[in-house]
Amino acid sequence: MHVLPYLVAAYVFLIGCYGLATSRNLIHAVGCLAVCQSATYVLLLAVGYRDGATAPVFSDIAPGSRPVVDPVVQALTLTDVVVGATVTALLLALTVQISKRHGTVDPDELRELRG
Repeated sequence: MHVLPYLVAAYVFLIGCYGLATSRNLIHAVGCLAVCQSATYVLLLAVGYRDGATAPVFSDIAPGSRPVVDPVVQALTLTDVVVGATVTALLLALTVQISKRHGTVDPDELRELRG
């Protein structure tokens, strides 16, 4: 079992969380959230990886003759990419609307949003 991909996923996630916690700009915060999301791509691909395995295409070989990677994990990763892009686009659109309405993207200056 290789530990390096899991360490990379944890490192990328922590870097994104640090940037999110120290952000003074909403656009920067959305970018840091996207970095956190990219750590899940690495984690999912690390879970589905098999040493010496090939793509799960059985048109030219008999099933069970060679080890193949898990296609479910690859599909989940692709779904994660699409959901991450959609969430990032939505958050950036909200940031544009906040900038138009309040004239700033600094979270500390948004007094009207405090409860």
